[in-house]
This record gives sequence, C-alpha cells and structure tokens, in this order.
Amino acid sequence: MQHQKMWGLAEWVDFFSQVDIPVLKQTARNLSALRQHEKNLSARGVAYIINSDPMMTVKLLRHLQQQKHASQEHEVMQVDQALMMLGLDTFFKKVPAEPLAETVLSGQMDALSCLLRVIHRSNRASTFAVDWAVRLSDMHFEEVRIAALLFDITELLMWCFAPVDMLKIRALQQQDKTLRSNVAQERVLGFALFNLQSALASKWSLPKLLITLMDGECANQQRVRNVFLAVNLARHSANGWNDAALPDDYTDIGKLLHMQPEEVKVMIGAQEKD
Repeated sequence: MQHQKMWGLAEWVDFFSQVDIPVLKQTARNLSALRQHEKNLSARGVAYIINSDPMMTVKLLRHLQQQKHASQEHEVMQVDQALMMLGLDTFFKKVPAEPLAETVLSGQMDALSCLLRVIHRSNRASTFAVDWAVRLSDMHFEEVRIAALLFDITELLMWCFAPVDMLKIRALQQQDKTLRSNVAQERVLGFALFNLQSALASKWSLPKLLITLMDGECANQQRVRNVFLAVNLARHSANGWNDAALPDDYTDIGKLLHMQPEEVKVMIGAQEKD
C-alpha cells in the first residue's frame, strides 16, 4: 500500500489511529495453532508468541488503552498482564491477528525484506536490553524489553503503508552514508519518524512509562540509556561487526554496565565475528 497523495504528520497520526495494524504471518499461524489446543491455552503461552512481534504487541497495547476504564489505577505495558486484563476470549475476538504484513506488502518484496530486517533488529535490541537490565538488577526488566522492542514501531508501520517513500529514504542513505536518518526522512516525508512516533504515543494514550523509556530527553535515566544503547547496538551490528559506530557503542555500554569495552565485546559475542 502507498498513498499517492502527500500526507503530513497529522494525517498519518489520524490514519494510524484508525487502521488495523498488520501482524506477521508467523504470529497469526502460531496463535491459531495454540488456540486449537484449548487445554494448553494460557496467557503466558499467548504472550510468548506476541512478544516476538512488535506490531502485534503494539496492536494489543493500543486496544487495551482504548478500552481503559477510569477506575483502572495502574498502567499496563506487559503483554501477559494485558492479556489477563482483557481475557483470552476477548483478546482473540477484539484483537485478531490480521491483516498480515505479508499480504499488505504483496508484490513489494524489497519493502517486505526491509520490514522483516527491522523486526529482527527490534528483537535483538529487546534481547540486549533485557540482558543488561538483569545485570543491573532491574526487577522490572520486562518493561525495558518492551520499550526496546517497540522503539522502531513507527518505522515498521511506515514500511507497511508507505513502502515507496521508505525505499526512497533508504536509497538516499545508501547514496550518502553520512546522511542522518531524520534528515532523509524529512526530505521525503516532510517530518522525522520520531516526531510521528511521539505524536502516535500521545494519541494512542500509550503507558507513560513506555513513552519515557523511549524518550531521548530522559537519557540521564539508567533504564532509558539501557533501551537506547540496546537499540543502537542492534542497529549498528546489523551492518556487520565492522561498523564504524560500534567502538563508541562498546564504550557507552561499558559505562552503563561498569565494564571495559573489550569485556562488552566478549559479552555480546562480537569478538567471535571479528
């Protein structure tokens, strides 16, 4: 799908607030298979499947926030808690695993390939983030994992619904390796994706903690630094372990975890790939 008319940020916010968020075909298959075995059906089992798909995760959280009652005292940003609040029957009825991203991007293999790469990168970032949170004795490590997983959710949505524009942005950055992502995005879209993400988070009333953990202006907080460094490492290492930005990543991660850069490389397995 690609809109012919040039949309501004406000129009994209309105669109994403109404559209059904696509999910991965594998997510839909796994949920369907699990549902057929009702004896083994549990919130934990369903959450395990959802947790690897950032689009299905945000689809669930958006629905929960839309149905939020005034009497609800605590915000929920963990998938298993969201499922227990909704109930599994309600989840399957109200938050169906459709449409499929592979169907939305039918015939656009370049865009689909990029989408899948970003999802893989998001999962790697979430793995790094939760590992470091545990090392830092963060008892609420699942919140950090979710924030890292959803950090690039707007990019994923734009790959689904504006693939032509996203490919233009990618081409600009391939032509000029020094071109910053937000500059390329502003040239093509008229706005940066982080601005769209901020507007969506507010429009969808996503949990305040989730918004904080994804906010660069709160980088003085240890948990926020954890998320940002995990996202950076996943992004840079996706280009190969010789990426020029990685030495700075190792230094910054070392400061977070009170380790030497060489120890960080061993921890994440980078030395094996030198």
